Amino acid sequence: MEKQYTIESTDALLVTDMQLCFLPGGELGVPDGDKLIPVLNEYIKKFKEAKMPIFASRDWHPPNHISFKAQGGPWPPHCIQQSESAKFHPDLKLPENTVVLSKATDPNKESYSVFGAENFAQELKSKGVKRLFIGGLATDYCVVNTVLDARKLGFEAVVLMDATLGINAKPGDVDRAVENMAKSGAQQATLLDFPEAVDALPVEAAEPDALEEKPTARTIMKKQARMRSREGRTRVRREKG
Repeated sequence: MEKQYTIESTDALLVTDMQLCFLPGGELGVPDGDKLIPVLNEYIKKFKEAKMPIFASRDWHPPNHISFKAQGGPWPPHCIQQSESAKFHPDLKLPENTVVLSKATDPNKESYSVFGAENFAQELKSKGVKRLFIGGLATDYCVVNTVLDARKLGFEAVVLMDATLGINAKPGDVDRAVENMAKSGAQQATLLDFPEAVDALPVEAAEPDALEEKPTARTIMKKQARMRSREGRTRVRREKG
């Protein structure tokens, strides 16, 4: 029997790095990354209606960050503080009271995990959060590192499989990330695992005839989510030295 999720008083939503730099056209754009936005907006709506905390993380790099190629890192400059590409996508419907978490702000430290943002763990505990629902970019970098840290710190973690995509800079990275998250005790969910989710699905999220029978729709949705996550093979644009 498929697990069903009801948003509870100890839950929170984390939207990870849905910034222009990681979306199509950005410095490290994930192909089809923008297609996650309608799905994430559905999760945001659910948590907003439940009056549960919503967090949104962002890379917020200084211009001389250690991860940049000029400083010996693997990536081209991206998500530089105050830049246009560091902004969240304008179609992402984050509420006004969203807690924005800035990470990798120290020029000498990389931080893929959102728990690298100052006081995130303490913020969760102060709000009574015990279970964290996590979606966004990228499955094999910030999402997996955040999920693993959440588990180490004693939080329950639910990966929103229809709302995350990976990079696969090395073949198999996304599969390994999904496997490692599962091994850590993290659970997986899609919109169809929430009550009355079929009626709330974005139009492009499922085939019209797939909604006639709920168990079939759920199975199809889960398969599509996993394929979307694992087939998000970003042709990461690396600068030639």
